[in-house]
Amino acid sequence: NQGCCRGLVEQSNRIMSEFFLEIFSEEIPANLQRAARISLLENFTKLFEEKKISFKKSLSYSVPNRLIIFFDGLQKEIIQNKEEIRGPSTNAPEKALEGFLRSNQLSKDQIFKKQIEKGEFYFFNKPEKKIKTFDVLKENTEFLLDKIQWKKSMRWGEHDLSWARPLKSIMAIFDNKTIVFKYHHLESSNTTYIDKEFEDKKKIFKTFKIYKNYFKSLGIIIDNNQRKDFIENELIKISKRKNIKIEINKKLLQEVTDLVEQPNILSCKFDKKFLDIPQEILIITMQHHQKYFHTFDKKGNITNEFFVVANNKDKKGYIKSGNERVIEARLSDAAFFWKKNKGYNLVKQISKLKTMKYFKGLGTYFHKVQRMRKLSGMISDELLISKEKIELSSSICKVDLTSDLVGEFPELQGTMGGYFAEAQGFEKDIALAISEHYLPNGLESKVPKKPYSIALSLTDKLDTLVGFFGINEKPTSSKDPFALRRAALGIIRLIIENNKELKLVDLINYSLLLYHEQDFKLENHLAKKELIHFLLDRLKYYMKEKNIRSDIISASLDSFGIDHITKIYKKSFALNKILNKEIGINIISSYKRASNILENELKDQELELSGSTDPAIFKNDYEKNLYKKIKELSKYFTKINKDENYDQTLNNLTSAKVVIFDFFDNIIVNDEDIVIRKNRLELLQMLCKTFENYINFSKIESI
Repeated sequence: NQGCCRGLVEQSNRIMSEFFLEIFSEEIPANLQRAARISLLENFTKLFEEKKISFKKSLSYSVPNRLIIFFDGLQKEIIQNKEEIRGPSTNAPEKALEGFLRSNQLSKDQIFKKQIEKGEFYFFNKPEKKIKTFDVLKENTEFLLDKIQWKKSMRWGEHDLSWARPLKSIMAIFDNKTIVFKYHHLESSNTTYIDKEFEDKKKIFKTFKIYKNYFKSLGIIIDNNQRKDFIENELIKISKRKNIKIEINKKLLQEVTDLVEQPNILSCKFDKKFLDIPQEILIITMQHHQKYFHTFDKKGNITNEFFVVANNKDKKGYIKSGNERVIEARLSDAAFFWKKNKGYNLVKQISKLKTMKYFKGLGTYFHKVQRMRKLSGMISDELLISKEKIELSSSICKVDLTSDLVGEFPELQGTMGGYFAEAQGFEKDIALAISEHYLPNGLESKVPKKPYSIALSLTDKLDTLVGFFGINEKPTSSKDPFALRRAALGIIRLIIENNKELKLVDLINYSLLLYHEQDFKLENHLAKKELIHFLLDRLKYYMKEKNIRSDIISASLDSFGIDHITKIYKKSFALNKILNKEIGINIISSYKRASNILENELKDQELELSGSTDPAIFKNDYEKNLYKKIKELSKYFTKINKDENYDQTLNNLTSAKVVIFDFFDNIIVNDEDIVIRKNRLELLQMLCKTFENYINFSKIESI
C-alpha cells in the first residue's frame, strides 16, 4: 500500500522515517487475526491521509500472538501553510461568534471582517504550523486501537478492555524512538516478549528491519505471504518426493498460515483399514476438523498419508505421533458410525423424519419430503423421467439427517444419503440424485447433470423457496439467513446449464397447493408474484456475472417470462457476443433507424396504425424489397421452434441491413400523401415488430 498527500501541506524536509507497531497478546484465532491486521492498517492509513502525511509503503502482518503494522518512507514532519479560515456571518447571533472564537482559541482582536460573494463574514489568518508525525501518533494511537471491531472479544482480570485475547504488551517505534502512551492498563514501550512460552524474556527493538531479522533467526516468519508461500512450497516438495499428489485447499492454507509462526511440515499416516470409509468422511475429518492436508495416489485414490503444519520442530516426534493418535480416534468413531448407519433401511427410516422439525410454519422434514415427492412427480413429466423413481428419491433423500454420521459431520448431508442408498442396492441414478440434491450451492460449484439429480435438486430448492416466501421469511438487502438467494441461483443454474425449460409458474402454483393440502397457512398472498420476481432477479445476477450488458439483460427480461429462463439467457449471450462487432452494429443500427423515424413521425400526429401494410400502393422497389425482406424474416420466425439457433437468427437479422438502408436512403417516409405516409409507417412498424421476435431491441442502447 502506498500513500501520498499534497495541497495545503508541504514537506518540511526530505528525511523519511519509519513507524512500526506490535501488539502482543495470547494467541488470537486465525479469522480474527486477518480482520484485525487489515483494520489496524486501514485506521492508521486514514489518519495519515487526514493529516496529509505522506508515506511510501505500508504493510500489516500477524502471527498468533502478534499484530504488526509498518509504515516506511513516512514524513517526519509537515508544515501546514498559512490559511484564511472563515467563521460565521457578521449578521449571525453573538453566540455563534463566541463559539467560533472558543473552538479556535482566538481573541476578538485576531479576527477581521471580509466581504465575499455570499455576504460579509468573520475571518482569521491561521499561521503556518509545523506538525511532527511523532506527536500525531502519540495523540491518536490509543484512539485507533479502540476502533478495532472484534467479532468475538473477551475481558480478563479486573481490566475493562475488550480484546480478542488477553493483551500483554504494546511496542511502538518511530524513527528509533519509543512512542509512549497509555492504553487501558498497559503503557507502550520499545520492548516485546521474544518467547511466548516464557514471558520473562523481553528484548528492545529500534527498527523494523532488526525486529524482522531477529525473529527470522529464530525461524519465525513474520510476513504472512512469505509464510503461506513457504508452507505451500514445502507441501508440494514433500508430496513430489513421496510420489503422491496433493490438492491444496486455499482456504485451509490461509487458515493454517495464520495458526503458525514457525511452520514445519510433518508427514503422518493413519491405518489403511480406514480407507474403506467413504472418501468424503476422510477428507472432512482431516481438512475441516483437524486442519490436515490429505493426499492422493497417481490414480486419484485417497491415501493414508496426510500432512500436518506444526508450529515448531518435532525433534522427538511427539507432535507427529500425537496427531496420528487424534486422527485414529476420529476415524475409529467414523468407521463405527459408517458400519452402523449404512445398514439402516432408508425406506423404514422415513417415519423418523416426523420428529425432525423443518421450520416453524412449514412442518417437519416428513412434511417436506411428502411435498417433494408430489412436486418431483410433476417435474418428472417435464423432464420425461420415471415418476416412480424420482418420487422414491424424494421420499428418502432427507433420511440421512437422522444418522449418527451426519450428526457428527453435518457438512455431509446428502453425500451420506447417496452412500447409504448405494450400499442398500438402490439404483445408481437414485443414489447419485440423493448425493447431489444440495448442489449447486453457489456460483462456482458443481451442477448436477443427470436427469434424476436435476429433478431432485430442483424439487428441494423450489419447495424451500415457496415455503419461506409463503411465511414471509424473505431475504433482506443485508441478510439472507436461510440461503434463499443461493437456492434461487441453484434453480437458475440447473435450468440453464442443463439446457432445460420448465413451466416454473405451474410448479410454483402446485407447490403452494401442496402446502395448503398439509393445512399450512401461508400468510403471504403475494408469495407467487414475489418469488417469480426474486428468481428473475437471480437470473439477472447470473447474467451479469457472465458479463452480459445490462441493457441486453433488460431487453431479454422484457421479452420473455420466467418459463423461458434458458431462452432469455441464450438470446442475451448470443447478442452480447456480437453486439460490438459488425453484425451487431448492423442489427442495432437497422432497428434504431426504423424505430426512431417511427417514433418521431407518430409523436405529433394523430395517426393510428392498423398493424398491416398494403403492398398495392407501394410506389417503388425499395418499399417492395423491404416488404419482401420482412415477410422472409417473419416466415423464419414462425418456423423456428425451441431448438432455435440464435446465431443463425442474428445472421438473418443483419442480412436485412442493406435493404433497410436502401429504403431510408431513397424514400421519404413523411410523404405529402397521408395514405402513402401511413402505409410506409405501417411498413416500419412491421419491421420493428419482426425484429422484436428476437428480443425487445428498443431497450438496447444505440451503438
